[in-house]
Amino acid sequence: MNAGTRARLERIGTDGNYLTVPMDHGVTLGPVKGLKDIESTIDAVTRGGADAVLTQKGIAGRVHPNKNDAGYIVHLNGSTVIGPDENDKRMTGSVEEAVRVGADAVSFHINVGSDHEPDQLTMLSEVTKEAERYGMPVLAMAYARGPGVDEQDAESLGHAVRLAEELGADVVKTAYSGDAESFAHVTESTAKPVIIAGGSPEGDRTTLANVRGAMDAGGAGVSMGRSIFQHDDPEAIATAVSAVVHDDASVDDALERAGLDA
Repeated sequence: MNAGTRARLERIGTDGNYLTVPMDHGVTLGPVKGLKDIESTIDAVTRGGADAVLTQKGIAGRVHPNKNDAGYIVHLNGSTVIGPDENDKRMTGSVEEAVRVGADAVSFHINVGSDHEPDQLTMLSEVTKEAERYGMPVLAMAYARGPGVDEQDAESLGHAVRLAEELGADVVKTAYSGDAESFAHVTESTAKPVIIAGGSPEGDRTTLANVRGAMDAGGAGVSMGRSIFQHDDPEAIATAVSAVVHDDASVDDALERAGLDA
């Protein structure tokens, strides 16, 4: 890892752990709750302790004035829920463009096991090659997702995160397998930091229990979107997640610290 990549990684995490709030869902889902006034949401989640926020490149001008010195990640592919195949993620930007809009890292989504896996493998390889030239960290969102694939199967998730490392990713995001015991296999499948996706909101206690389980299994944090930015109090839930990720808090302690009901 070169010096630039190492320095930029420090901007999107804290002491090797990561609380990232992805808000690129305007492409996937449209202007849903929390994204219309994205400026206020960015301000809230970064005040709550998010290390970095993530958007597509066109939102950069709305991010920088409101991120309270947090890191910024630009996502480089996407698809929509109203298109023919949501798993068919297409390129939406480049590492060079991310540099121009002030990013500290880039991210790329790949669905391992999908019909589009071959093209996405090629694209991720090209992203990591370009990123190396710029000293830009790559967050690979590596999911086990496709026909006949169990998206929470630890063996499949382990394959996905190892694939991401093999292709040059610096940090790997994947789904949570559902419990700490099985997720330990996922974190042990790669030498890179593994962070979990939030998925659909399930309530504060369940959200935090998943984060706690992932951390207990050797995880390095979360990249959690809707469970944070669509929360009635984004700052409070970010505070609670940060307490688990960065302060090793229990679920109850995190809820209490954030002033959230159980």
